[in-house]
Amino acid sequence: MSSTVPLLLQGAISFINIYLVLLIIRVLLSWFPTISWYNQPWMTLSQLTDPYLNLFRAIIPPLGGMDFSPILAFLLLQFAVSLLTTVGSGASFGF
Repeated sequence: MSSTVPLLLQGAISFINIYLVLLIIRVLLSWFPTISWYNQPWMTLSQLTDPYLNLFRAIIPPLGGMDFSPILAFLLLQFAVSLLTTVGSGASFGF
């Protein structure tokens, strides 16, 4: 049982890292106004990333055409990777 915990943590870290790459692609592509988000593969990318980004757009609405909410979204995912890495290394939190 204890050998599955590091495997699950590594799987979660890998998933988050792949999702971060998808978010970076989504944010970079948003700079190109000619991209139609209703055509594949852009529609799939939008469907995968927009629900998560919309959580942060509710907190930080776009200001004058600039959307700063992805910064908060990236920070939260990076914090999750850092936390999972720390837990996976066996560090004690002192709880």
